Amino acid sequence: MTALDGWENFYVIVGSSAGALIGLQFVVLTLVAENPLARSPAMGSTFGAPTIVHFSAVLLLSAIVSAPWHGIAAVAVLLGLVGVSGITYSVIVARRLRTQTEYKPVFEDRLFHVLLPFAAYLTLAVSVFEAPSHIGEALFGIGAAALLLLFIGIHNAWDGVAYHLFTKK
Repeated sequence: MTALDGWENFYVIVGSSAGALIGLQFVVLTLVAENPLARSPAMGSTFGAPTIVHFSAVLLLSAIVSAPWHGIAAVAVLLGLVGVSGITYSVIVARRLRTQTEYKPVFEDRLFHVLLPFAAYLTLAVSVFEAPSHIGEALFGIGAAALLLLFIGIHNAWDGVAYHLFTKK
């Protein structure tokens, strides 16, 4: 029995949810594309793309952890790369959020588009480095990061739809 045994159901649920939500997000983006603001490259890269990236990261994490690995080392390297890439992407999104001029971000935007994703990816990266000595705790950290990214994506997708339906109409 490996350390990853017992996590299959969690990652099947989280990963399949992320996959379904990626498809739903594309449908939503298509429906709101009639709005000139929604077609803005700055708004899409600042608010739309991160949602897809976070859902995709959850799907990737689920696939990596669910694969039949013979050891934890390869899993740790791949998850570490996802964590570091996510941290880098969070910094890019923060810069985009600060430099775009079509919308004035509020605290909630900074929280859900920068701070919480940064925290989730940082948790993932730290958990991976802790895996060799504290595998049980590390797996809970990885699971928490995946779940947080899933909830961030759900919030951001809903927030985007609500903004376009209730504010821009």
